[in-house]
Amino acid sequence: MGDHFQTIVDLDATAADAPRLAERVLGVLVTEGVVLPEGTDRPFGGHLPGPHWHKAAGPGRTDWAPTDGLTVHTGRTVFHGGQGDAEWVRCPRCAATTRLLTDEYDWIDAAWEPYGRAVSRWQETGEAAVICPGCTATVPLTEWTWADDYYAFGYLGFEFWNWPEFGEAFRGLVAEALGGHRTTLVWGKF
Repeated sequence: MGDHFQTIVDLDATAADAPRLAERVLGVLVTEGVVLPEGTDRPFGGHLPGPHWHKAAGPGRTDWAPTDGLTVHTGRTVFHGGQGDAEWVRCPRCAATTRLLTDEYDWIDAAWEPYGRAVSRWQETGEAAVICPGCTATVPLTEWTWADDYYAFGYLGFEFWNWPEFGEAFRGLVAEALGGHRTTLVWGKF
Protein backbone atom coordinates (compact mmCIF):
# COMPACT_ATOMS: atom_id res chain seq x y z
CA MET A 1 0.00 0.00 0.00
CA GLY A 2 1.85 3.06 1.22
CA ASP A 3 1.08 6.74 1.13
CA HIS A 4 1.02 8.65 -2.14
CA PHE A 5 1.91 12.28 -2.74
CA GLN A 6 1.81 14.89 -5.47
CA THR A 7 4.13 17.88 -5.20
CA ILE A 8 3.72 20.98 -7.35
CA VAL A 9 7.24 22.44 -7.52
CA ASP A 10 7.90 26.07 -8.48
CA LEU A 11 10.91 25.96 -10.79
CA ASP A 12 11.43 29.74 -10.81
CA ALA A 13 11.12 30.75 -7.14
CA THR A 14 14.27 31.94 -5.43
CA ALA A 15 15.12 31.33 -1.80
CA ALA A 16 14.12 34.93 -1.04
CA ASP A 17 10.79 34.67 -2.94
CA ALA A 18 9.67 31.29 -1.59
CA PRO A 19 8.10 32.32 1.77
CA ARG A 20 6.07 35.16 0.21
CA LEU A 21 4.92 32.99 -2.70
CA ALA A 22 4.04 30.14 -0.32
CA GLU A 23 1.75 32.47 1.65
CA ARG A 24 0.14 33.74 -1.56
CA VAL A 25 -0.62 30.23 -2.88
CA LEU A 26 -1.82 29.02 0.52
CA GLY A 27 -4.12 32.06 0.66
CA VAL A 28 -5.61 31.17 -2.73
CA LEU A 29 -6.09 27.53 -1.75
CA VAL A 30 -7.82 28.54 1.50
CA THR A 31 -10.02 31.11 -0.28
CA GLU A 32 -11.01 28.48 -2.86
CA GLY A 33 -11.81 26.04 -0.04
CA VAL A 34 -9.28 23.46 -1.29
CA VAL A 35 -7.50 23.33 2.09
CA LEU A 36 -8.30 24.55 5.58
CA PRO A 37 -6.44 27.61 6.89
CA GLU A 38 -5.35 26.20 10.24
CA GLY A 39 -2.31 23.98 10.27
CA THR A 40 -2.03 20.74 12.22
CA ASP A 41 0.94 18.66 13.30
CA ARG A 42 -0.12 15.64 11.22
CA PRO A 43 2.77 13.80 9.58
CA PHE A 44 1.09 13.83 6.15
CA GLY A 45 0.18 17.43 5.50
CA GLY A 46 -0.55 20.14 8.00
CA HIS A 47 -3.34 21.83 6.02
CA LEU A 48 -6.24 19.39 5.79
CA PRO A 49 -8.60 19.19 2.81
CA GLY A 50 -11.21 21.90 2.71
CA PRO A 51 -14.88 21.64 1.74
CA HIS A 52 -14.03 22.22 -1.94
CA TRP A 53 -11.07 19.81 -2.22
CA HIS A 54 -12.65 18.47 -5.41
CA LYS A 55 -11.45 21.64 -7.24
CA ALA A 56 -7.97 20.06 -7.18
CA ALA A 57 -9.06 16.74 -8.68
CA GLY A 58 -8.90 15.94 -12.36
CA PRO A 59 -11.99 15.00 -14.37
CA GLY A 60 -13.56 11.81 -13.04
CA ARG A 61 -11.26 11.79 -10.00
CA THR A 62 -13.69 12.94 -7.31
CA ASP A 63 -14.97 9.49 -6.36
CA TRP A 64 -12.81 9.42 -3.24
CA ALA A 65 -11.88 12.25 -0.89
CA PRO A 66 -8.31 12.99 0.15
CA THR A 67 -7.33 11.46 3.48
CA ASP A 68 -4.43 13.74 4.37
CA GLY A 69 -3.31 17.30 3.78
CA LEU A 70 -0.86 19.77 2.30
CA THR A 71 2.71 20.42 3.41
CA VAL A 72 4.39 23.55 2.06
CA HIS A 73 8.16 23.31 1.58
CA THR A 74 10.25 26.47 1.43
CA GLY A 75 14.01 26.33 1.16
CA ARG A 76 16.36 24.47 -1.15
CA THR A 77 14.88 21.02 -1.68
CA VAL A 78 15.55 18.03 -3.90
CA PHE A 79 12.00 16.90 -4.65
CA HIS A 80 11.82 13.23 -5.67
CA GLY A 81 9.33 10.46 -6.25
CA GLY A 82 10.10 8.44 -3.12
CA GLN A 83 10.19 4.71 -3.79
CA GLY A 84 12.12 3.56 -6.83
CA ASP A 85 14.19 5.94 -8.90
CA ALA A 86 14.49 7.53 -12.32
CA GLU A 87 15.18 4.96 -15.04
CA TRP A 88 16.87 7.52 -17.27
CA VAL A 89 17.88 11.17 -17.61
CA ARG A 90 17.86 13.24 -20.84
CA CYS A 91 20.09 16.12 -21.92
CA PRO A 92 18.15 19.27 -22.88
CA ARG A 93 20.82 20.23 -25.43
CA CYS A 94 21.14 17.09 -27.58
CA ALA A 95 18.36 14.82 -26.23
CA ALA A 96 20.87 12.06 -25.44
CA THR A 97 19.28 9.68 -22.94
CA THR A 98 21.39 8.04 -20.24
CA ARG A 99 19.95 4.88 -18.68
CA LEU A 100 20.43 4.83 -14.92
CA LEU A 101 18.84 1.44 -14.18
CA THR A 102 19.10 -1.96 -15.83
CA ASP A 103 16.03 -3.84 -17.03
CA GLU A 104 16.11 -5.58 -13.63
CA TYR A 105 16.05 -2.16 -11.88
CA ASP A 106 19.61 -2.38 -10.62
CA TRP A 107 21.75 0.77 -10.57
CA ILE A 108 24.17 1.35 -13.39
CA ASP A 109 26.74 2.84 -11.04
CA ALA A 110 28.98 4.43 -13.68
CA ALA A 111 26.00 6.14 -15.31
CA TRP A 112 24.45 7.38 -12.04
CA GLU A 113 27.67 8.59 -10.41
CA PRO A 114 27.97 12.07 -12.04
CA TYR A 115 24.26 12.76 -11.50
CA GLY A 116 24.36 11.55 -7.90
CA ARG A 117 27.30 13.87 -7.18
CA ALA A 118 25.43 16.74 -8.83
CA VAL A 119 22.25 16.11 -6.81
CA SER A 120 24.29 16.19 -3.59
CA ARG A 121 26.14 19.34 -4.69
CA TRP A 122 22.88 21.09 -5.62
CA GLN A 123 21.39 20.19 -2.23
CA GLU A 124 24.42 21.72 -0.50
CA THR A 125 24.98 24.81 -2.66
CA GLY A 126 22.06 25.36 -5.03
CA GLU A 127 24.33 24.98 -8.04
CA ALA A 128 25.48 21.90 -9.93
CA ALA A 129 26.06 20.78 -13.50
CA VAL A 130 26.69 17.52 -15.33
CA ILE A 131 28.71 17.02 -18.51
CA CYS A 132 26.49 15.33 -21.07
CA PRO A 133 27.97 12.03 -22.27
CA GLY A 134 26.41 12.70 -25.69
CA CYS A 135 27.31 16.27 -26.65
CA THR A 136 29.86 17.02 -23.87
CA ALA A 137 28.03 20.25 -22.93
CA THR A 138 28.15 21.25 -19.28
CA VAL A 139 24.45 21.40 -18.40
CA PRO A 140 22.98 22.74 -15.13
CA LEU A 141 21.33 19.96 -13.15
CA THR A 142 18.04 21.85 -13.05
CA GLU A 143 17.71 21.64 -16.86
CA TRP A 144 17.91 17.85 -17.25
CA THR A 145 14.71 15.85 -17.87
CA TRP A 146 14.17 12.87 -15.57
CA ALA A 147 12.05 9.82 -16.35
CA ASP A 148 8.54 10.26 -14.97
CA ASP A 149 9.58 13.70 -13.63
CA TYR A 150 11.18 11.80 -10.76
CA TYR A 151 13.38 14.74 -9.66
CA ALA A 152 12.81 18.48 -9.45
CA PHE A 153 15.04 21.04 -7.80
CA GLY A 154 13.65 24.18 -6.22
CA TYR A 155 12.96 26.40 -3.26
CA LEU A 156 9.18 26.01 -3.09
CA GLY A 157 6.91 22.97 -3.27
CA PHE A 158 3.32 22.16 -2.37
CA GLU A 159 3.12 18.51 -1.29
CA PHE A 160 -0.35 16.95 -1.11
CA TRP A 161 -0.64 13.56 0.62
CA ASN A 162 -3.18 10.95 -0.46
CA TRP A 163 -5.22 13.16 -2.79
CA PRO A 164 -6.91 12.18 -6.07
CA GLU A 165 -4.87 12.91 -9.19
CA PHE A 166 -4.78 16.66 -9.90
CA GLY A 167 -6.47 18.26 -12.86
CA GLU A 168 -4.78 20.68 -15.24
CA ALA A 169 -7.09 23.49 -14.09
CA PHE A 170 -5.85 23.13 -10.52
CA ARG A 171 -2.23 23.09 -11.59
CA GLY A 172 -2.97 26.22 -13.63
CA LEU A 173 -4.55 27.89 -10.58
CA VAL A 174 -1.37 27.28 -8.57
CA ALA A 175 0.86 28.52 -11.43
CA GLU A 176 -1.28 31.65 -11.75
CA ALA A 177 -1.00 32.31 -8.00
CA LEU A 178 2.78 32.00 -8.45
CA GLY A 179 2.72 34.81 -11.00
CA GLY A 180 3.03 32.50 -14.00
CA HIS A 181 6.13 30.69 -12.74
CA ARG A 182 7.05 27.42 -14.40
CA THR A 183 5.95 24.44 -12.34
CA THR A 184 6.30 20.68 -12.52
CA LEU A 185 4.55 17.85 -10.77
CA VAL A 186 6.55 15.28 -8.83
CA TRP A 187 4.45 12.35 -7.68
CA GLY A 188 5.35 9.27 -5.79
CA LYS A 189 4.87 6.95 -2.88
CA PHE A 190 6.48 6.14 0.48
